Parts: sequence; structure tokens; C-alpha cells
Amino acid sequence: MYKIVSIPGDGIGPEVVAGAVDVLRHLSKKHGFEIVIEEHPFGGASYDLHGSMLTDETLTACKECDAVLLGAVGGPKWENLPHEHKPEAALLKIRRELGLFANLRPAKVYDALIDASSLKADVVRGTDFIVFRELTGGIYFGEPRGYDEGKGWNTMVYEKYEVERIARLAFEAAQKRGSKKVMSIDKANVLEVSQFWRNEVHRVHRDFGDIELGDMYVDNAAMQIVRNPKQFDVIVTGNLFGDILSDIAGMITGSLGMLPSASIGRIHAMYEPIHGSAPDIAGKNIANPIATIASVAMMFEHSFCMPEMATQIHEAIEAALAQGMRTADIAAPGEKTVSTTEMTAAIIRHLGA
Repeated sequence: MYKIVSIPGDGIGPEVVAGAVDVLRHLSKKHGFEIVIEEHPFGGASYDLHGSMLTDETLTACKECDAVLLGAVGGPKWENLPHEHKPEAALLKIRRELGLFANLRPAKVYDALIDASSLKADVVRGTDFIVFRELTGGIYFGEPRGYDEGKGWNTMVYEKYEVERIARLAFEAAQKRGSKKVMSIDKANVLEVSQFWRNEVHRVHRDFGDIELGDMYVDNAAMQIVRNPKQFDVIVTGNLFGDILSDIAGMITGSLGMLPSASIGRIHAMYEPIHGSAPDIAGKNIANPIATIASVAMMFEHSFCMPEMATQIHEAIEAALAQGMRTADIAAPGEKTVSTTEMTAAIIRHLGA
């Protein structure tokens, strides 16, 4: 039996999480394992109910489950709150409290969606890389931080253990992949913290002689991802750079609605799409559920050690897309589109087919 805490959040979060939960329930019924799903509020939805973006009850539930499934947080309604009360601050807190130091963000181009990318087909065809983003350090967590009427300041800092553990995960992942290549992304020509990052990554690399390691400045990496994405296999980088680069990968796949993620630590794990809450389309049943459903595939692989379930989900997504199913964000001009629930139903029909 697996206990999952569902925190749909704001905007389109409840809609895409509902689709992912349907997939979970279908697989559990079909293959005879039990799941218990417990829903809790988070972000703006929690603030409206309890005056807090992250309640102690929600946090405790996340600490006592096998995996957390998150939708999206934030929206214009809560933008004017003080920084420490914004949904994004609650997101940083839950990552820190659960010790989720590694954010895994795969970027894979499905054959059926090659034309959905704004890049040329021969550039994106065959792209399949993964970004290992350090998630609980760097400038998002560094102290001191603040602002006054005259200036604002943040601190970008990394400690040795923070770089070592994310680098080790990246090298271990590369050993399981075909090309056995890791590209470390930094800004070592300008930032001392990046030079420290580079030194530590190279130190850890001594334990992985079968892996090819390269270094790339983040500005060049942003260009290379859209110029020649197939050159990458495993990317490892810091919190800020990983946030930006993995969103750029949305240009390759055709939409952020295609990109899942897993945030993992030594004990806990949380799975979520990388897209935002998209309040402009919330409640319209037109959001793309694929990123959230693909995040469930990562849940089966990393938390439940059931890779065969992950494979079924990926194959079902591929089959639905090959059948011509398109939500609005991945549809070509004039192409017929389907709703969130219709896309979910199509994927479920193909599970294990």
C-alpha cells in the first residue's frame, strides 16, 4: 500500500492533478496494488481557507506519506501579499522542510509532437535529456536577503555537501543512460560561488571514471539548448540556473505542459509539473494534464520502484499523441483540440494496451 498526499494548489492545479489521480487509481485497480490518496490545501487555496499558505497539518501529512503530488501554486490574487506570505515562499519552505535537494526535470520530445516545437524538426527530433537542479541551496535560500527603499540584496552561496550530493546523483543517473555524459552548468568566469561549484563537481567526478564530464557557462548553455539540444544527456546545475534552463526546454517540447519533475531527498519526494498555475485558463477544462501524469510516472520509478508502471504511462502518452489527441497548448493552428478530461481518458485507454 502506498500513501500519497495530493496538494492540487491553485489555478489549473486541481484540474491536472485530478487527471493524474485518475491514472493512479486505474493502474492500482488494474495491477492489484493499493493506494491511499489524502488531499490537502496548499498555496493560495490554503491561504483563503486558513490564512496560511502552508499549514502545519499539510506539512505533517507530507512528512508521513510515501510521495507528494503537487499541482501548481500562485496567481494574481495573492501577488500583493508580503514576500514571506506569498505562495512561492511556501513552496520554498516545503522543499526545505522535506529536504528535497534534487529536482529532476526531463526534457523529451515525443515523435508525434515534433511539429509543436517552435524549433526546426531536425533540431529537436530525438532530444532526450534530464536536468538535475540543486533545489535547497543557492540564491533562493542564501542569507542575508532583503530590500529597502534604496536597494535589494540576495546571497548566492553553496556548501560543499550541497554540491557533492547533487553531483553524485547526476553521475549515477548518467551511468544508467546510454551516452554516459554529464554537463555541469555554472558561471565560473564571473562568480566565485560558481568556481567553487565547478571545483566540487570535478572532485566528485573522480569517483566516476566511466562518465564524461563537461563544463559550460549558463549563458552559452541557454543558447546551446535551443541550437542543438541533442548534445545533452544529463545536465547538473544550481538552483537559479536550473530553474531557467529547464523552462527553456519547454521550447523544445512545444509546451511547458509537457514537462514533469521530481523533487527528491534522502527520505521524502514530491512530484509536480513544472508549469505554473495559469489562472487565465483555470476552470475551463483545457489545461494539458500530460506533465502531471508524466510526473506520476516519475513517482512510480523513483518512490515506488515500479519502473514497469512508469513505462506504461510513457507509452500511453505516446500512443494518445500519435492518435492525434492535442490540448490547446500543443495543437497546430486549426488543429482539433481536446479537453483536459478527454486527454486524460485517452491516456488511460492506452495504459497497458
